[in-house]
Amino acid sequence: MAETIIRTERLTKRFGSFTAVDEISFTVGSGEIFGFLGANGAGKTTAIRMLTGLLSPTEGSASVAGFDVYRESESIKRSIGYMSQRFSLYDDLTPRENVRFFGGIYGLGSSELKEKGERMLEALDLGHAADTRLSALPLGWKQKLAFSVALLHEPKLVFLDEPTGGVDPVTRRRFWDLIYQTASSGVTVFVTTHYMDEAEYCDRVSIMVDGRIAALDTPEKLRERYEVNTMNDVFIRLARPARRSE
Repeated sequence: MAETIIRTERLTKRFGSFTAVDEISFTVGSGEIFGFLGANGAGKTTAIRMLTGLLSPTEGSASVAGFDVYRESESIKRSIGYMSQRFSLYDDLTPRENVRFFGGIYGLGSSELKEKGERMLEALDLGHAADTRLSALPLGWKQKLAFSVALLHEPKLVFLDEPTGGVDPVTRRRFWDLIYQTASSGVTVFVTTHYMDEAEYCDRVSIMVDGRIAALDTPEKLRERYEVNTMNDVFIRLARPARRSE
């Protein structure tokens, strides 16, 4: 049986009288690709901020990589990887400089960082561009580098927050090949996306509506349950009655 990497029980976050996340409960196992979906305003971002140790819950309980979200948030931050569509790497630094910078944040020693960094750049076929400013590189290369940097310290769990936004379908599919490779090595991948075709690639999918988890299962079972052909149809069926949006 796979090790449980994330466990939440009635996890809740309130801001005054507004309940952003309302008693969500779920588990995520080792090596699982877990899709965390929801329309704007559904509560995904708030939930992720609690799970990554950036925001303390109001009620409920949760553990991430074996650490309690209330008492061990700093340990959580050191034990996970994180990649965002909006901010992952510095464009005014080179790939090699980005690796050194973020490797240092993750606490890697200089010799270990140099060895891992050079090996990673070569594996990504970026050796020839290691000293070129990131802003000059194609978006697909930036994505692969950002993902690899998030895994540099060998975390058990990596959060991918809309990692493929703004790229073409071919590049998106290649990026998902990297996700599959990562999950096959035992790393848990927790991914948010607005592309419903990507939801089909996940082992399981949860869909948040108005702060609650409205559905959680494999893509196949969700399609069967709602008697539709695609995850896009499932999403529309669930999200249409939502009362709030950003």
